[in-house]
Amino acid sequence: MNALLCQIDRLANFLVLLYTGVLIVYAVISWIPDLRGKWTEYLAMLVEPVLQPIRRVIPPIGGLDIAFLVLLVLLQIVIRPALSQIAYNTCYRLF
Repeated sequence: MNALLCQIDRLANFLVLLYTGVLIVYAVISWIPDLRGKWTEYLAMLVEPVLQPIRRVIPPIGGLDIAFLVLLVLLQIVIRPALSQIAYNTCYRLF
């Protein structure tokens, strides 16, 4: 059972890391319009549904959308350490 939980946790860590990369690419594309193309619509389909609820709570301030920053901080400071602690408890801790 621990091996399965360990694999699930590793997958969750990978998905958070992958989503963080998608967020960063999405941000860069928003700053450099020449990079936009049809493929950026797929990125928007992954990122915008997560950013919209944050934007409802924290609207853009002076034209600056900080929802992206809030999501990035949430992923890196809250979710990744929590997943790392779960990984330690399920995969590496000696019972």
